[in-house]
Amino acid sequence: MKKIVLRASAKTNPQVRSYLSAVKKGQKNQHIVPTDSGWKVKTAGSSRATKICKTQKEAIALGTEIAKNKKTELFIHGRNG
Repeated sequence: MKKIVLRASAKTNPQVRSYLSAVKKGQKNQHIVPTDSGWKVKTAGSSRATKICKTQKEAIALGTEIAKNKKTELFIHGRNG
């Protein structure tokens, strides 16, 4: 696993702190990631998407439901990453 070093300013970002906390706890968070064909709902650490949705709204709804059921975090990535 590649170690990522964050600048001090990134560690003060509440979203980054939430992500780091979840990773330390070993949670498999859900991510909404843009693709050429739509929006991918993906579990952290998995090689395949749970589902590829046509719209970001649809992907967020599915990702939210999965995150609630698994009691994990949901991270929504924009088109720029």
